[in-house]
Amino acid sequence: MTELLEAGVHYGHQTKRWNPRMRDFILEEKNSIHIIDLSKTVDQLVKAGGFLSGITGRGGKILFVGCKKQAQEAVKEAAQACGQFYVNQRWLGGTLTNLVTIRKSVSKLKDFEALEKSAGFNKINKAEASALRREATRIRHNLEGVLEMEKLPDAIVIIDTVKESIAVAEARRLNIPIVAIVDSNSNPEEINYPIAGNDDAIRAIRIILQKLVDQLVKGRGGVPAAAGELAAVAE
Repeated sequence: MTELLEAGVHYGHQTKRWNPRMRDFILEEKNSIHIIDLSKTVDQLVKAGGFLSGITGRGGKILFVGCKKQAQEAVKEAAQACGQFYVNQRWLGGTLTNLVTIRKSVSKLKDFEALEKSAGFNKINKAEASALRREATRIRHNLEGVLEMEKLPDAIVIIDTVKESIAVAEARRLNIPIVAIVDSNSNPEEINYPIAGNDDAIRAIRIILQKLVDQLVKGRGGVPAAAGELAAVAE
């Protein structure tokens, strides 16, 4: 709880922006800011981490999602640290509900990469080659973390359910369990394993992700990271 406190996980949004469904997770109001009850956050982290650890323990896969600037690097590092998938640039509508189309884009990227290495690539005119390269760069930028995701994940971890509302809707539609940080403006009733906390501060996002990753790593018999070492684990 001390680590969460130091990282500012307890800071919610201004009281005027709150979602009444978060009432049970709010400790108090201070200077027009809602203060989140970290004792509940700790319990939620343990439950969510245990759930995710159970999935990976039986060979399941997890998709981490966080496209806001504060979350991008932390999401990538967390996913790589435990060998899972991630989306951290832009959630493309249909990433889950229309996975076939996403896989076609990935196939297009792989076809281009194979073509680029072949002798025939030099025969393509410069304009066409440039267009193909731009398209490949765009696909890789958006889908880098799901290039090998050939089937739906067994669970999804989301940073900021308000911003990633489309991802939440797609997961719910497909009955994919959702673990998510829910800030004071979120609707925890949409989430299977809500984790009440600040979803805007980089430190807060990192510490919550680290605690989840620690449980996944320990479940595999590994050694959990010290505070702030997600990047080191990823390496």
